[in-house]
Amino acid sequence: MSKERVNRLRSVLTELGLEAILINSEYNRRYISGFTGSSGMVLITLSDSILLTDFRYMTQAPEQAIGYEIVEHAPKAMETVKELLKARKISKLGFEQEHVVYGEFADWTAVLGDIALHPVAGLVEGLRMIKDESELQVMQEAADLADATFTHIQKLLQPGVKESDIALEMEIFMRSHGAHSSSFETIVASGERSALPHGKASERIIGNNEFVKLDFGAYLKGYCSDITRTVVVGTPTDKHREIYDIVLEAQLNALAHIRPGMTGRVADALTRDVITKYGYGDKFGHGTGHGLGMEVHEAPRLSKLSETILTPGMTVTVEPGIYLPGFGGVRIEDDIVITDTGIKILTASTKEFLTLG
Repeated sequence: MSKERVNRLRSVLTELGLEAILINSEYNRRYISGFTGSSGMVLITLSDSILLTDFRYMTQAPEQAIGYEIVEHAPKAMETVKELLKARKISKLGFEQEHVVYGEFADWTAVLGDIALHPVAGLVEGLRMIKDESELQVMQEAADLADATFTHIQKLLQPGVKESDIALEMEIFMRSHGAHSSSFETIVASGERSALPHGKASERIIGNNEFVKLDFGAYLKGYCSDITRTVVVGTPTDKHREIYDIVLEAQLNALAHIRPGMTGRVADALTRDVITKYGYGDKFGHGTGHGLGMEVHEAPRLSKLSETILTPGMTVTVEPGIYLPGFGGVRIEDDIVITDTGIKILTASTKEFLTLG
């Protein structure tokens, strides 16, 4: 699998007129090589694939980075990079500009001398946007685990329970069923706090007759799921039902109409126009969705500013919301993959208007 990915990367390098690229992003390093260690760099040339790491990983690296030359780097890793480039008569090195801070750049420049550093943006991330079948299989497993977590937690959602206790139970469930961790810090936001789009679980006690918004995901085998469901604990008011129904209508409209060839901006309008039609456009302040994969937020975006063309193999969330300060908020989120003809929905948790407790 890494060989195919490396070949795709080499094609991009050739288009850019580069003979080599140094990859130091943790996620990109793992994607291109399979290496999961916490320290290392990948050097890809037009003919060689090299993983540089330190003494701690000299046993692990050959087991994971199949087809790579494994090099134990010097205390200053760039000195080893310089030796490898000089031996191959490479005078210009691409580097990931989003993942190198200025201090590193200055140090690298000093060490490399007459080898020029050439900044590049999003090369590996561009490859990562299109998921292969092995990735989609893992992402389905992560989505299935998120669905199971939502089913599990429903019986515990009742007045008198702390948000933080609900979040802890959800994370324990995911970990005990195979997840490495949660995809991000689990959001449990009840009552007026549900109007906070990213209201992380607090010590607040869940009360009667109020929304509880749950936004969570399982990080499984290196990939993330990300799902949001909003329920009412107790008896809902007409306002609860009104805004829930609007968000659901917006989300279902997007799921019914998102297609390959559509831009992220057009996909975003599928939810935004519905919510605006009902007079709540100013209460929906974030994008409709984001890419999902090794990271919980990655390219592409479904937003008012995105001109990225949706392509088969892209995985994104669809998560419109309405947030009313002092009252509460609703978000409904699913994970989808773009197919040749439309979409496949990975998450399957019910979106019925649930009243619990």
